[in-house]
This record gives sequence, structure tokens and C-alpha cells, in this order.
Amino acid sequence: MAGTTVADGGLVERAFERAAEHLGVEPGSADQTAKLQYVRDTMGESKISVFRHLFGTEELAQRANSAFEQAYGDLVDGGLIAPVPAARDTIEKLRADGHTVVLTTGFARVTQDAILDALGWQDLADLTLCPADAGGRGRPYPDMVLAAFLRTGAVADVRGIVVAGDTAYDMLSGVRAGAGIVAGVLTGAHDRAALAEHGATHVLGSVAELPALLARESGT
Repeated sequence: MAGTTVADGGLVERAFERAAEHLGVEPGSADQTAKLQYVRDTMGESKISVFRHLFGTEELAQRANSAFEQAYGDLVDGGLIAPVPAARDTIEKLRADGHTVVLTTGFARVTQDAILDALGWQDLADLTLCPADAGGRGRPYPDMVLAAFLRTGAVADVRGIVVAGDTAYDMLSGVRAGAGIVAGVLTGAHDRAALAEHGATHVLGSVAELPALLARESGT
């Protein structure tokens, strides 16, 4: 969602800075800089997994994750979030064309719901998934993509799945799930080279180009 269909204006980094400070990481310190860089490098990964890596113990990771969710929710409630241009129209167009749309995120359910509520997107997609909905493993594992495949029954073969995302981990999860199209978009965290390196079959300027790509690929 964030970076692909949702423009969050750097809220992930801002929420992380608040969460890290809550755990005693000094603002402006070398430790904060290093941790923030890791957050940037792993955009798209399940946030609890990121915190486990950064803080070392499950107790600290859970505390950091709770602080992050609170901070992100506060920022979202403050109106600091918006759709990527044409994202809503794109999702509606995909569904009108007969495609099933599932929105996935590396955030926890409470954070995902805060975003959906803020944008009025509660009923926009056919299904929304967070890592906990797919057994707890987020990207780069294929679990959320495969959970979408199993829960919707929208296609008969994993090669009929289309994955779109703005991060290297989105690309990896799509490739590992066997998706026929793994489309990177340039509206978020990672550039064309990173997306291609991690398996993108196509790189688009934004998700708004996805309906046309699917029409071309299907020959319609």
C-alpha cells in the first residue's frame, strides 16, 4: 500500500524515529542513523521483523512495534496521508475489468485499518491482508500473495497472479509466489534498478499504468 497506492510522505520514517526514541535511541545519533538506513533498505518487509533485527529481543521488538503503530496512527489521523494519484480510479478500473484486487501491507492490521479508514477505502478492494492474516510472515516471503490466491480463488494458476509494488521485497514475494506478472512502480521506496534486480517483469511509472499493462498482456 504505502508507496504503491498510498503516498504517506515519509511517515514510516517519522513514525520509526518516534518509536526508536521511545526505546532510548538518541535522536541524531549514529545509532539512529544506522537504524533508519536499515528501515529504508527493508521497506516492504513486515515491520515486526524489522524491529526484531534492530532491537535484538522479542520484548524490545514488540515494544518498538507498538510505539511505531501508535506514532503512525497519530500521523495518519493528522491527515498526513493521501492516495497515490489515480490509485482509487485504478483499483475501481481493475475491478470493473473483472480483476480481483487485494491490498497487502507490511504493517500490522491496526495500522492498515487506520490507513483504510483515513482514505475511506474500507470497501475499495476485494480483500486486504497484513502479515498476521497470512500466518505471520510478511515480505519477502510469498505468504501474503499465496494467501490472496487461496482466499479469493480468483485464478486457477499462480501464474495468473499479478503483483504490483514499490519495493524490492514486493518483487521478491511476487517471484517466490510464482506470479506471472511482477510489476514494480516508481512512486515509492526503490528505484528501477533495485526493482529489476529483484525480479520485476515490468517497471511502471505508477500503479495507474497497470490496467493498460494487463490489457496488453491479455491481448484485449
